[in-house]
Amino acid sequence: MKKYKVFLNIVEEEKWLNEQLQKGYRCTNISGLGIYTFERTDKRYVMRLDYQDYLPEKKFVEYKGIYEDFGWNYTKGSWLSGIRYWQKEEDGQNEIFSDRQSKGNYYKRIMSYSFWFGLLCLVFSPIPYKDSGLYHEGLWSMKSSLFWKAFLFETPFVLLKLLPAFMFVFFGISFYKAYRKHSMLKEK
Repeated sequence: MKKYKVFLNIVEEEKWLNEQLQKGYRCTNISGLGIYTFERTDKRYVMRLDYQDYLPEKKFVEYKGIYEDFGWNYTKGSWLSGIRYWQKEEDGQNEIFSDRQSKGNYYKRIMSYSFWFGLLCLVFSPIPYKDSGLYHEGLWSMKSSLFWKAFLFETPFVLLKLLPAFMFVFFGISFYKAYRKHSMLKEK
């Protein structure tokens, strides 16, 4: 079975993948375009996601080996995103990050992910630029019904132009949530 879904928040993606596992579908592949491949299973699995910056092949082999030593199986995902997908049968020890330091480092990596993608969205956002021209200049001089037709026609394009700005706000919220969780771990 294949499903198409796009996530920008890895916590939400992990939650959704575990919901699919509860329905009896084990994830076998994740494409960079948001296509998830599932197969039916009778076993109970759990899935965890981790974000890692670029890892050279040698470090990736070490990283993968550590997880596999604890029973986790690597599920192939998009190499460029930095998100690593880990899956194993439920056995009572279903957390990857069990101590405060590893959870803190996890939230730091999520903050890094949110910061860099948010910055990328800000660069492509038309808002910081002078005279971004969201609507066509002649639109405002049109009369009555012609104005409304042109306005309604151009609005989806304006929203598309503003998408990076909306994404910047979304990644900012994601950064803040990860920062709060990281701060709470430090306070304890």
